[in-house]
Amino acid sequence: MLRTIAGFDRIGEENAFAVLARATALAREGRDIINLGIGQPDFSTPEHIVEAAVKALRDGHHGYTPATGILPLREAVAADVEKRTGAPVSPDNVVIVPGGKVTMFAAILMFGEPGADILYPDPGFPIYRSMIEFTGARPVPIPIREENGFAFSAEETLALLTPETRLVILNSPANPTGGVTPKAEIDKLVAGLADRPDIAILADEIYGQMVYDGLEHVSLLSYPQVRDRVILLDGWSKTYAMTGWRMGYSVWPAGLVDKVRKLAVNCWSCVNAPSQWAGLAALTGPQDAVAAMVAEFDRRRHVVVEAANRLPGVSCIVPKGAFYAFPNILETGWKAKPLASALLEQANVATIGGPDFGVYGEGYIRISYANSTDNILRAMERIGAFLAENRKAA
Repeated sequence: MLRTIAGFDRIGEENAFAVLARATALAREGRDIINLGIGQPDFSTPEHIVEAAVKALRDGHHGYTPATGILPLREAVAADVEKRTGAPVSPDNVVIVPGGKVTMFAAILMFGEPGADILYPDPGFPIYRSMIEFTGARPVPIPIREENGFAFSAEETLALLTPETRLVILNSPANPTGGVTPKAEIDKLVAGLADRPDIAILADEIYGQMVYDGLEHVSLLSYPQVRDRVILLDGWSKTYAMTGWRMGYSVWPAGLVDKVRKLAVNCWSCVNAPSQWAGLAALTGPQDAVAAMVAEFDRRRHVVVEAANRLPGVSCIVPKGAFYAFPNILETGWKAKPLASALLEQANVATIGGPDFGVYGEGYIRISYANSTDNILRAMERIGAFLAENRKAA
């Protein structure tokens, strides 16, 4: 019998893909499934980006590229990040990666080992905890609470630090909650972390251009006190509707970037060349499609919240970013994962149960409003009818 290392017995997964697979299977059977589960824009990649990839292929960009990415793309990333955050960024610190998860994988692998503590948001993206456990490090959840508008608390986060803490993972705007942490709270956290120069910070800012109500995204890179140990995670998947292109980028402290380059050489070699030229076109070309998509998400956000608050036993605060709502379902009497499963199997609506994002996710389901307004309204009608017929004692 083959034996693998213990880490592979600890590794988890992202249940949104399991839900997507089940929803797809039911749709193939002829069921009218409305998918409010998967976190990907329902828009097409803008045409000028697609054409840039086609042109790259026709121009002969068929071979390997540098492991960290082609220089024009890294220069464009550095210029874009600097414009949006105010932080000076060198192209030498930029690494192009095949999707945002790769940055998580590299950062957690770099700092995680038995005896180390890594803090991560809960509820939060499930790969954080999965990869922490894979490395043998101790996962320390940062509670993300509804009463805080699903923003992290600086005081609570700083209280979780130990002498063994190696990495703190922060995500704002956040998946799965849509929460955006206010600048005042980030200021407090940075002030506390300034006294711990031994701690790295992974700033997952993949939804940084999706904020609403006049808010501005606050990047951890904009703080000089911690900039030399911030690892920025960002990319094209959400902002430019490029999830299937598998294109992400990261900005690394000078002392870490060569370690990531070596990891790239050993693992993925480089990101495929045509996609990199497409990414360049995305950053340097017209941004109209981005603005239009975010404006549409903003409209849908209000549709979802208003509809959710009419559901029996459900309450939903207004998300401030990303394209997720995280309604509270405690008064329905249902546990979150059984409810999400029943909604898919019986009401033909795909959602994700809160516990798939961590222990603090119980009592909530995630609804992605990356679907048409008509589909969202039809789905909410189905959920309402299901809850009216299947209400349990809370």
